Amino acid sequence: MKNVLMIAFHYPPYSGGSGVHRTLKFSRYLSKYGWNPIILTAHARAYAQTGSHQLQEIPSDVLVRRAFALDTSRHLSFRGSYVKRLALPDRWVSWMVGAVPLGLQLIRKYKPEAIWSTFPIATAHLIGLALKNMTRLPWVADFRDSMTEDQYPRDRVTREYYLWIEQKTLRQSARSIFTAPSTKQMYLKRYTWLHAESCTVIPNGFDEQDFQHTNIRHVEGSGSEHPLRLLHAGAVYPEERNPRPFFEALARLKKEGRVNSSLLRVEFRGAGSEELYSTILQKLGIADIIHLLPSLPYRESLDDCASADALLLLQGSSCNHQIPAKAYEYLRLQKPVLALTDHAGDTAAVLRECGGATILDMSDSEALYSRLPQFFHQIREGTHPVPLMESVQKYSRESQAEALASCLHSL
Repeated sequence: MKNVLMIAFHYPPYSGGSGVHRTLKFSRYLSKYGWNPIILTAHARAYAQTGSHQLQEIPSDVLVRRAFALDTSRHLSFRGSYVKRLALPDRWVSWMVGAVPLGLQLIRKYKPEAIWSTFPIATAHLIGLALKNMTRLPWVADFRDSMTEDQYPRDRVTREYYLWIEQKTLRQSARSIFTAPSTKQMYLKRYTWLHAESCTVIPNGFDEQDFQHTNIRHVEGSGSEHPLRLLHAGAVYPEERNPRPFFEALARLKKEGRVNSSLLRVEFRGAGSEELYSTILQKLGIADIIHLLPSLPYRESLDDCASADALLLLQGSSCNHQIPAKAYEYLRLQKPVLALTDHAGDTAAVLRECGGATILDMSDSEALYSRLPQFFHQIREGTHPVPLMESVQKYSRESQAEALASCLHSL
């Protein structure tokens, strides 16, 4: 068994986003494929939200070490303000102070054969870069999505830091990993000196163990005894996942008497921007149909999705090179999916591959108005297709861990 040092900011007891699952699931399954993970993460004080519900998922034989780390905005601010330099490249740059020496100790003691670090906390790659240069161990950089875009980060100084880290990481890492094919292609086009063989795509996915006790209700025609329940789980960003055209289409259908609160209930759980969306819903007169609800712990969220009649997914065309992590869990639930996304994007490609989705342009209110009644009718009649399990299975977290192990073996 070989050791690998895994540097990840998000790890239980962190709670507050889907990003924690990638490292957690890798650490759960890597040992089946010849690699023993050693986790170098941050002290829990650095997390704005914590929860104990996923601590039990960490295998008992996985070594976890937590380095000193502060959140600049919470721990180093005065009257709500802080020195910007103390938050570059991100608010957790102090993590590097403790993580580099602790990482060296772990390397000397356990002699890992590779280092792996993961975004979206840029400091993780800085730690990986420092340890790689100090030890000459091969380094694998898990970018997930792109670090920089044309307009991201928006702050000029932060963007310059990100670009520097991005380029250093791509040049000095032995492998760069992305979660979607188009992100890989974006980087190969952006940096012509980057070799395709040094870039790997390992998507996000679902953990079969998370579904063992989930009671999935399959729709066989719901009739009219209860409102059709359409659910979106997770953040709805006002720009990248703008739901307004969807809201406007439903408002038109309601005015025509084609939908009402007795026929349809749309739930957004943990959407964020609730004040903005609530105002829009009130103005459009559909607050009785669309409900903004608080987020749930991960397992409870899966149960919530499992009890819905259909699941809603949003992804704007500006994110065609990204795939929401929830898409894989939606597919595993084998529920009909209403995907409001660009047909040319990677999200649509995965959904077409696995089946079970009605794909409509998120920004086209007229098309939504025309097609939504058919989708609702199919759900009520139980005639809408569902994802094919034989196509979905390749996106299991265990399969992704096997892919990472293969990447590590190739170093």
